Amino acid sequence: MSALPLLDPPSFEPRPLRPHQHAAIAGVKRSMIAGNHRIIVQLPTGAGKTRTAAEIVKGALAKGNRVCFTVPAISLIDQTVEAFEAEGIRDIGVIQANHPRTNSHCPVQVASVQTLARRTRPACEIAVIDECHLRFDAVTEWMAREPGKLFVGLSATPWAKGLADDWQDLIVPVRMQELIDQGYLSPFRVFAPSHPDLTRVATVAGDYHEGQLAEVMSDNRLVADVVQTWLQRAGNRPTLVFAVNRAHAAHLQAQFAEAGVRMGYCDAHVDRIERKILFDRVASGDLSGIVNVGTLTTGVDADIRCIVMARPTKSEMLFVQCIGRGLRTAPGKSECLILDHADNHARLGFVTDIHHDQLLSGKDKREPTQREKGEPMPKDCPSCGALKPAKARTCPSCGFQ
Repeated sequence: MSALPLLDPPSFEPRPLRPHQHAAIAGVKRSMIAGNHRIIVQLPTGAGKTRTAAEIVKGALAKGNRVCFTVPAISLIDQTVEAFEAEGIRDIGVIQANHPRTNSHCPVQVASVQTLARRTRPACEIAVIDECHLRFDAVTEWMAREPGKLFVGLSATPWAKGLADDWQDLIVPVRMQELIDQGYLSPFRVFAPSHPDLTRVATVAGDYHEGQLAEVMSDNRLVADVVQTWLQRAGNRPTLVFAVNRAHAAHLQAQFAEAGVRMGYCDAHVDRIERKILFDRVASGDLSGIVNVGTLTTGVDADIRCIVMARPTKSEMLFVQCIGRGLRTAPGKSECLILDHADNHARLGFVTDIHHDQLLSGKDKREPTQREKGEPMPKDCPSCGALKPAKARTCPSCGFQ
């Protein structure tokens, strides 16, 4: 390929682009003009990543270019195809064994990275990599084999070490707080009723040792506090509970059941159809929420109004992805309630305060958190108990001074 394909606007638009989506497309174009062909676009959860991706795809098609869009899991393929079709993209093939949409002649191919790892890469001028911060080997190898191809990465949290080794530029068209202020994301309120003692939990690969962490968080008093706080605060809001491992998740689900609250259960072994059934049951009111472990941090487009963090983490990426599941707007939704039983806010701050403007190489040190920088962390309001910014003289939740 002698030159990078241009991303021109399509001849029609099913939905108008939001200002930050326009800025994302413009940022990609500027980066291409500057000579980059490994470009990451950071868009917070709920910023319309699929709409932006569809605009990139339609612009490529208008120039006669073929596109491959990769998703991080097979379970997201059909969801992506449906989303693209809703944006007016029709000629779509799927790279997956025995899939009814398999058609290598289509100019748009949707594939999971797991499938690409076992197959010949499709012929295309542009590859769009969803959740690129996961750094799949199949994508890294593809980049190495085709250095002239344009790769556009999409992520809400492109902060993994090593991304700068494969990617050249980071486009940050908007921040989470801006989207909340503009009404594109839901405001949130945080309560932190539990403070687990993690002093004896080891750190492995930058985060807490899972087995030791599960042992601490499975303490009957902590689990009971999760349930009681939810009963007192949540008001039966549709809820996602993030647990440490399967045993911890099952323990939480059982304790909710003892309190008369029906919670579903989801882990990596629950397939796409079962997950859809779970969310349909939450939407209908048959379930109050879903206790999950190791999943539901991506690909969730549901009306969730309460996030329960029962999983302590040192990872800003995991933290932001989890909280982001509750920040989508919905009719009648005034806020997202966050119940932090993991002290994550005391460790990492509010998700709206986490910003990184540069990609990290594998040799770079992890950027320090706000607490490690010595910055003041959120504090409990003495009146309502909600967390407020440490320097705020007035509680944004209740107005107490």
